[in-house]
Amino acid sequence: MSHPVLGILTLYLNEKKQLEERHIYQRMITEGHKIGLDIFVFTPMDVFDQKKQIFALEYDPKAKKWFRKWRSFPDLIFDRCRIQRSKRFEQLLRFRARYGHLTFLNRPLRNKWTIYQTLSRKSRFRSNQPETVLFQSSSDVMNLLKKHSTVYVKPINGTGGRGILRVERLDGDLFLIQGRRQNRSIIAPQKIHKARLSAFLLGWKGSGRFIAQQGIQIKLPTGRVHDYRMLVQKNGQGKWEMTGCAGRVGPPRSVTSNLHGGGHAVAMNTLLKQWIPSEERRQEVRRSAEKLSLEVAAYLEETFGALCELALDLAINRHGQIYLLEVNPKPAREVFNQSGDSQAYRAAIVKPLEYALWLYKQKAASPSN
Repeated sequence: MSHPVLGILTLYLNEKKQLEERHIYQRMITEGHKIGLDIFVFTPMDVFDQKKQIFALEYDPKAKKWFRKWRSFPDLIFDRCRIQRSKRFEQLLRFRARYGHLTFLNRPLRNKWTIYQTLSRKSRFRSNQPETVLFQSSSDVMNLLKKHSTVYVKPINGTGGRGILRVERLDGDLFLIQGRRQNRSIIAPQKIHKARLSAFLLGWKGSGRFIAQQGIQIKLPTGRVHDYRMLVQKNGQGKWEMTGCAGRVGPPRSVTSNLHGGGHAVAMNTLLKQWIPSEERRQEVRRSAEKLSLEVAAYLEETFGALCELALDLAINRHGQIYLLEVNPKPAREVFNQSGDSQAYRAAIVKPLEYALWLYKQKAASPSN
């Protein structure tokens, strides 16, 4: 009897056909073998519509080698494609439109602004969201700065900390700005007069779409920023559960904690200890963070369609108040590897496969098949 087939849909990073997470896919294929799931990797560029075939990337765990093979379309698709400005991304949009009838473990999630608005409609989530506005003119940011001493300006679709600017109100008419350009290079802190700030903000925005968000005080005594990456995934029974949570600490002078931008990961409790001395309070905060993350995942799936995993970036202030900074539908798993949580790292790789197997069996058992 043939095994169910899972196709991992991704995008090449460049014209040399390099893949960002090849080592993760290698692990997934190896783990898939153990549970009876046949897995291959492909991009929209590898799909040949006329032949109804895919020139897929496969991995042989015994020989430890990658190779190419012509394959039929898979039973299920795990979409790992992140937004990029390229022809490759345009090919992806065409693929999704043409093959939308196939079974996907996850559908694309909307941009940061739409997610913020969606969650704001539910009173349960309002107190956990930093005040956020759509940045259409410089007055949108200036008005937010009247209410909050720090504001973050973020691209509506950005990932990895790219294009984020932090604006802090100082005494008088001075502001402190620092950030990361689109190539992730750090902009050193610089003071700017109110009279010049509007022009600077509009220059930063350019023709892009941005939001402005209330800054939460998350600087450690060392001056470095930190936050938490909570991963929730569907399990082998099709239920949402928490896989792991790790702390992330940004490099010196950085306004973000992303690992790609030079941040490092630490165990959640290690980081919380620097912030909240009481063990009992820390456990309470962790339970609240888990509950919030699972509820957010269920609500977003209800609103936007099939999802199988989400990473939630959380800020936790000294009082234990939890803020949802961002939702990432295509999360990396390295944060658990780096923080030394090998159990969560393995679970993060295996759970989508167990969920895929469950989904396949559900479909096979449904009366319409």
